[in-house]
Amino acid sequence: MKNLSVTTFISILFSVAILILIATFVLFISWDKDRHKIDEFKRYQLVSITFLSNLQLNPTKEALDKLYLDLHLKEVSSDSIKDIKKSIQSAGETIFTGGSALGQVRVFLLKEKHYIYVQRMQHNLLLEDNRNRNWYFEIAIILGMFLIGLLLLLYLAVLKKLSPLKKLHTQIQNFAQGDMNTRIDYIYDDEIGKIAKSFDDAIVHINQLSISKNLFMRNIMHELKTPITKGRIIVEMIDDESIKKILVRAFNRMNELISELAEIERVTTQSFEPNYEYVMLEDVIKQSQELLMSINGKVILDIKSGALTTDVKLLSLAIKNLLDNGIKYSKDKTVTIKSHNNNLNIISKGDPLANPLTYYIEPFTQEEKRSAGFGLGLYIVHSILEKLGCTLNYKYIDGNNIFTIQSGESCGMGEE
Repeated sequence: MKNLSVTTFISILFSVAILILIATFVLFISWDKDRHKIDEFKRYQLVSITFLSNLQLNPTKEALDKLYLDLHLKEVSSDSIKDIKKSIQSAGETIFTGGSALGQVRVFLLKEKHYIYVQRMQHNLLLEDNRNRNWYFEIAIILGMFLIGLLLLLYLAVLKKLSPLKKLHTQIQNFAQGDMNTRIDYIYDDEIGKIAKSFDDAIVHINQLSISKNLFMRNIMHELKTPITKGRIIVEMIDDESIKKILVRAFNRMNELISELAEIERVTTQSFEPNYEYVMLEDVIKQSQELLMSINGKVILDIKSGALTTDVKLLSLAIKNLLDNGIKYSKDKTVTIKSHNNNLNIISKGDPLANPLTYYIEPFTQEEKRSAGFGLGLYIVHSILEKLGCTLNYKYIDGNNIFTIQSGESCGMGEE
């Protein structure tokens, strides 16, 4: 019930209401039919008793006329008696038979008219029931149809009122998928219009923040690149090799941080789409090793020949960051790359992570003793793999830290 859409819930609600209404009128029709039969029986029973009792007294014509008037009856004219009797014999339906020792009374239904035949000795009367027709049944049917039609109109009106929600949902989805130019328009000032306006204001605000952020990132990276470049040039003029080495390392680390920030900005942008191509796994590993800045570490390859469809640049960068982390924090400065069951394992000896993997894939998070980095490596890896449709897993087995790039629909590893 919680997962039902509003449209489905309203459809169910109106369907139940209409079914209840139809069931109510079906029961009413059945009850009215039974009631009508009982009323007819009582009426013609009364007519039978009254007429037979009065005919016993040999009433005058005036007395009979008064009796006809009181009981809403009309004597059939002598000219049409024969025709009506023939019609009754051929197509009439007997709906009541009653009487006593005084005589017999029979009621026939012919073409929606009731005819009463009274038979007593020398009295043979054919009467027509002249009672006003009861329109309650027809009125109830019309009322029922009107209520059902009204419910259907209300249902269509509610669906029409809610229809802008589908358009609103589509526009919000487009924005969530990276279409920053999406605008939400709704001209009416009802609750849906207020929600649409709030979302549109939020989109405008988010776009302004995004533009400001991008401008800030570009400016700050540009401003930092210039002094770093000048600093490197000046450092080359220093004769003291120990000081020169420290400064070069510092400038390299700052340059590396700027590059990582630029890559984060690019990968985490909503409109960013990977550039997929069909490549060999060995080429991806080779490119990741070329990106690796560490010259003190050792990389051991244990991979099977295979091909995959991926963004070579992004996947190489993710593997490079995992290799870099493995070398930095391993005990023997050695990392092994092993392909297994279409997954890629990055293995290094060292102490286990003190926190769950989810802690380290957040930006600028690391253990205090691991102060050599900026805490962006695993965050970049996670962001890249998420874009590629892969996942990053971690486990610690027999003194080894094992980071696994698990293949997904668009990220296959080591397929032979």
